Amino acid sequence: MRKLLLPLLIILSIPLFDSRPIKSNNYYYDLDLPTKLISGWKPSKTKSLDKKANFKTVDALQKLKRIRRLKPYFKEAKGYAVFPNINKAGFVLGIARGNGEVFDNGKVIGSTTLTQFSYGFQLGAQAFSQIIFFQNQRDLDRFTEGNFEFGASASAALITEGVNASADYSNGVAVMTFSKGGLMYEASIGGQKFNFQSY
Repeated sequence: MRKLLLPLLIILSIPLFDSRPIKSNNYYYDLDLPTKLISGWKPSKTKSLDKKANFKTVDALQKLKRIRRLKPYFKEAKGYAVFPNINKAGFVLGIARGNGEVFDNGKVIGSTTLTQFSYGFQLGAQAFSQIIFFQNQRDLDRFTEGNFEFGASASAALITEGVNASADYSNGVAVMTFSKGGLMYEASIGGQKFNFQSY
């Protein structure tokens, strides 16, 4: 009888323990350990906080970094916003939309959404990539503060993959667009509006 009592108590006590996994909105649990663990290894908070960019963004970024004429921009710019795929369609009224990510000193800091409405002579549909370089911290901050947009006359260099691109900074930003196929009679970036969400 005594041999059966202990296993019976263990079985009856199982429902008393919450077996659900712990969930947190944070990237790590702050153990607040003042000393190293027994093994001598101290947990690194900064490494666990690092956010990784979406694989589509990484793929587009690798292609852009292979373009020789863009290397000075990557080297000198404070940050950049990468949009792997923007879809644009137009028949008199044009609409474009795409999602991307923003980098500060090479590290991803948040997501961004591009929306564009245009009016004028245009016909067809197009898919393209776009990168926006920010010359200094002030220009990057203007973008991340939200409600950033390009004026009606703004334009970008429209190039196909494999062709070198060059563009000068205007008001602290330089924009390049890369055609991914399709037909479009208008390549202006005027009217593009952006929203930013920090990671």
